[in-house]
Amino acid sequence: MRNDTASRVVIPALFAALLATSAWITIPIGTVPITLQSLVVFLAALTLPPVTAGAAVGAYVGLGALGVPIFAGAKGGLGVLAGPTGGYLVGFVVAAFIGALVRRAARSLPEALPDALAVFVALAIVYAAGWSWLVIGIGLTSDAAFVAGVAPFVLLDAAKAAVAAAIAGALRRTNVLPR
Repeated sequence: MRNDTASRVVIPALFAALLATSAWITIPIGTVPITLQSLVVFLAALTLPPVTAGAAVGAYVGLGALGVPIFAGAKGGLGVLAGPTGGYLVGFVVAAFIGALVRRAARSLPEALPDALAVFVALAIVYAAGWSWLVIGIGLTSDAAFVAGVAPFVLLDAAKAAVAAAIAGALRRTNVLPR
């Protein structure tokens, strides 16, 4: 892909739109719903340069914080960031950036390892941010926060990570994304 101004603006906007769309698919299971957002965050980390990945996810979170109803459940505003999912949303931004950094740093390793390492680190960041916010900001005990915000998602997030890695591999082979 050409590294021009249009692509530097359009690609993060497309990923922000993908994140908004992925939030529409919501399964409320308790304090934190199931969505496809982590799949898109993984995909950003695996296919975009670090700053672009962070900017794409940051644009999504920023628009939602401004009140655009693009968070899970068609919600928006600062109240969502102060609620139970706020830590995950902030964690998404950090995870996309750091995940992309890890992938870039590990790209000399055998084929599947950079993606696996990047997704593992990204998921750990999302879980740490979400779990921490449930404890510190919402007031759940550590155990209750783990049961509500981590345990129900591990297997599903592993599946989303595998799907994101497969899609990322296919996209990289087409050579359409920025490096």
